Amino acid sequence: MMPAMTIAAALLGYALGSIPFGLLLTRLVGINIREVGSGNIGTTNVLRTGNKGLAAATLLLDAGKGAAAVILGRLVGGELAGIVAGSAAFIGHCFPIWLRFRGGKGVATILGITLGAAPLAGLIALLVWLGGAAVTRRSSVGGMAAGIACPMAVLALGGVWAHAWAAHLAVLAALLVWLHRENIARLRAGTEPRIGQKAK
Repeated sequence: MMPAMTIAAALLGYALGSIPFGLLLTRLVGINIREVGSGNIGTTNVLRTGNKGLAAATLLLDAGKGAAAVILGRLVGGELAGIVAGSAAFIGHCFPIWLRFRGGKGVATILGITLGAAPLAGLIALLVWLGGAAVTRRSSVGGMAAGIACPMAVLALGGVWAHAWAAHLAVLAALLVWLHRENIARLRAGTEPRIGQKAK
């Protein structure tokens, strides 16, 4: 892929990923998500507002921008451009320039990227997320498990681009887990909030 095409795919992906849907949606109903719970712009924190509809919309849009980045990247320059655009979308979501690089933790977005890359693998990771969250009642556990499942599912299913996708998704998953370091500390201390627990 030409360097100019790589840059175009990266910029496209980052621009899509950096759209802070959680922040924008909550502002529409007069809520400053930065003052709720952890202050994070992702689905779990939006759910802490008590508005399940907004949380569902945030989930779908954050996943959608990841999938869209992959699809549009492919249109720009083939599969490699899709990988670049998808990876850039994840970086954009977690480190959006508009929010001084303080974004979300990337769970919905990595699921969307994986769905765009390999739909069946994305579905498997989604089931892992739902299962982990349902069993533990902690969104962070399901989210981290899903992130780790993304590259594993892609690699297990195989395909021409499976190794390239799995390598990039593994890096994103490692970043996702690092972004959950405070959640991990709370899990160890037994103070991690349960799913749906409203902010006090």
